[in-house]
Amino acid sequence: MTLVKFNHNRNNMLMPGFNDVFDSIFNDTFFNDRMTNRVPAVNISESGNHYHVELAAPGLKKEDFKLHLDRNQLSVSVEVSADNQDSQKNYSKREYSYSSFLRSFTLPDSADLNQIEAGYTDGVLSIDIAKREEAKMVRKQIEIK
Repeated sequence: MTLVKFNHNRNNMLMPGFNDVFDSIFNDTFFNDRMTNRVPAVNISESGNHYHVELAAPGLKKEDFKLHLDRNQLSVSVEVSADNQDSQKNYSKREYSYSSFLRSFTLPDSADLNQIEAGYTDGVLSIDIAKREEAKMVRKQIEIK
Protein backbone atom coordinates (compact mmCIF):
# COMPACT_ATOMS: atom_id res chain seq x y z
CA MET A 1 0.00 0.00 0.00
CA THR A 2 1.29 3.46 -0.83
CA LEU A 3 0.51 6.76 0.77
CA VAL A 4 -1.36 9.13 -1.52
CA LYS A 5 -0.84 12.75 -0.59
CA PHE A 6 -3.58 15.33 -0.99
CA ASN A 7 -2.67 17.83 -3.70
CA HIS A 8 -4.24 21.11 -2.61
CA ASN A 9 -3.49 22.92 -5.91
CA ARG A 10 -5.02 20.21 -8.09
CA ASN A 11 -8.34 20.27 -6.22
CA ASN A 12 -8.47 24.08 -6.41
CA MET A 13 -8.36 23.85 -10.21
CA LEU A 14 -11.47 21.64 -10.25
CA MET A 15 -13.47 23.76 -7.80
CA PRO A 16 -11.91 27.21 -7.44
CA GLY A 17 -12.92 29.02 -4.27
CA PHE A 18 -14.38 25.91 -2.61
CA ASN A 19 -11.57 25.52 -0.09
CA ASP A 20 -11.50 29.27 0.52
CA VAL A 21 -14.92 29.02 2.16
CA PHE A 22 -13.69 26.47 4.68
CA ASP A 23 -10.37 28.29 5.19
CA SER A 24 -12.22 31.46 6.17
CA ILE A 25 -14.32 29.53 8.71
CA PHE A 26 -11.54 27.50 10.30
CA ASN A 27 -8.98 30.33 10.30
CA ASP A 28 -11.34 32.77 12.00
CA THR A 29 -9.88 34.01 15.31
CA PHE A 30 -13.12 33.36 17.20
CA PHE A 31 -13.06 29.72 16.13
CA ASN A 32 -9.30 29.29 16.64
CA ASP A 33 -9.32 30.82 20.13
CA ARG A 34 -11.80 28.26 21.34
CA MET A 35 -10.38 25.26 19.50
CA THR A 36 -6.72 25.76 20.32
CA ASN A 37 -5.48 23.60 23.14
CA ARG A 38 -3.73 25.96 25.53
CA VAL A 39 -1.11 24.11 27.47
CA PRO A 40 1.74 26.01 29.12
CA ALA A 41 5.27 25.52 27.88
CA VAL A 42 7.60 23.48 30.08
CA ASN A 43 11.37 23.41 30.55
CA ILE A 44 12.88 20.29 32.11
CA SER A 45 16.49 20.24 33.24
CA GLU A 46 18.79 18.23 35.46
CA SER A 47 21.54 19.23 37.84
CA GLY A 48 23.80 17.10 40.00
CA ASN A 49 21.28 16.74 42.83
CA HIS A 50 17.88 17.61 41.35
CA TYR A 51 15.53 17.45 38.40
CA HIS A 52 13.95 20.84 37.62
CA VAL A 53 10.60 21.48 35.95
CA GLU A 54 9.62 25.04 35.03
CA LEU A 55 6.11 25.64 33.75
CA ALA A 56 5.22 29.05 32.25
CA ALA A 57 1.75 30.00 33.52
CA PRO A 58 1.44 33.77 33.94
CA GLY A 59 -1.67 35.38 35.38
CA LEU A 60 -2.41 32.64 37.88
CA LYS A 61 -2.08 32.42 41.64
CA LYS A 62 -0.28 29.66 43.51
CA GLU A 63 -3.66 28.56 44.92
CA ASP A 64 -4.84 27.77 41.37
CA PHE A 65 -2.33 24.93 40.98
CA LYS A 66 -2.83 21.36 42.13
CA LEU A 67 0.11 18.97 42.17
CA HIS A 68 -0.51 15.25 42.55
CA LEU A 69 1.92 12.38 42.76
CA ASP A 70 0.63 8.93 41.84
CA ARG A 71 3.41 6.34 41.99
CA ASN A 72 6.04 7.87 39.71
CA GLN A 73 3.71 10.19 37.79
CA LEU A 74 3.63 13.87 38.74
CA SER A 75 0.56 15.78 37.53
CA VAL A 76 0.13 19.55 37.48
CA SER A 77 -3.39 20.85 36.94
CA VAL A 78 -5.15 24.19 36.94
CA GLU A 79 -8.83 24.98 36.74
CA VAL A 80 -9.71 28.67 36.75
CA SER A 81 -13.08 30.27 36.22
CA ALA A 82 -13.18 34.06 36.00
CA ASP A 83 -16.48 35.88 36.17
CA ASN A 84 -16.28 39.47 34.96
CA GLN A 85 -19.18 41.11 36.77
CA ASP A 86 -19.87 44.77 37.31
CA SER A 87 -23.22 45.61 38.85
CA GLN A 88 -22.81 49.29 37.90
CA LYS A 89 -23.02 48.67 34.15
CA ASN A 90 -25.73 47.42 31.86
CA TYR A 91 -23.91 45.00 29.55
CA SER A 92 -25.05 44.19 26.05
CA LYS A 93 -22.38 41.50 25.86
CA ARG A 94 -20.48 39.76 28.64
CA GLU A 95 -17.81 37.11 28.25
CA TYR A 96 -16.81 34.56 30.82
CA SER A 97 -13.34 33.15 30.87
CA TYR A 98 -12.75 29.53 31.75
CA SER A 99 -9.48 27.71 31.36
CA SER A 100 -7.92 24.54 32.63
CA PHE A 101 -5.03 22.28 31.80
CA LEU A 102 -3.32 19.13 32.97
CA ARG A 103 0.33 18.25 32.42
CA SER A 104 1.74 14.93 33.58
CA PHE A 105 5.35 13.87 33.91
CA THR A 106 6.71 10.38 34.48
CA LEU A 107 9.52 10.65 36.99
CA PRO A 108 12.64 8.48 36.59
CA ASP A 109 13.47 5.75 39.08
CA SER A 110 16.34 7.89 40.34
CA ALA A 111 13.95 10.58 41.65
CA ASP A 112 13.34 10.79 45.39
CA LEU A 113 9.54 10.96 45.54
CA ASN A 114 9.62 12.14 49.16
CA GLN A 115 11.59 15.28 48.35
CA ILE A 116 9.59 17.37 45.87
CA GLU A 117 9.29 21.12 46.34
CA ALA A 118 7.30 23.64 44.29
CA GLY A 119 7.10 27.42 44.14
CA TYR A 120 5.33 29.97 41.96
CA THR A 121 7.16 33.23 41.20
CA ASP A 122 6.74 35.77 38.37
CA GLY A 123 4.40 33.55 36.36
CA VAL A 124 6.61 30.45 36.48
CA LEU A 125 5.82 27.34 38.50
CA SER A 126 9.14 25.78 39.55
CA ILE A 127 9.26 22.18 40.75
CA ASP A 128 12.46 20.69 42.18
CA ILE A 129 12.65 16.93 42.49
CA ALA A 130 15.60 15.61 44.49
CA LYS A 131 17.61 12.65 43.26
CA ARG A 132 18.25 9.60 45.38
CA GLU A 133 21.72 9.44 46.89
CA GLU A 134 22.85 6.61 44.65
CA ALA A 135 21.73 8.53 41.54
CA LYS A 136 23.55 11.78 42.29
CA MET A 137 26.36 12.61 39.92
CA VAL A 138 29.76 11.98 41.40
CA ARG A 139 32.48 14.35 40.27
CA LYS A 140 36.09 13.97 41.19
CA GLN A 141 39.46 14.79 39.82
CA ILE A 142 41.35 11.80 38.45
CA GLU A 143 45.09 11.97 38.84
CA ILE A 144 47.19 11.12 35.81
CA LYS A 145 50.16 8.89 36.65
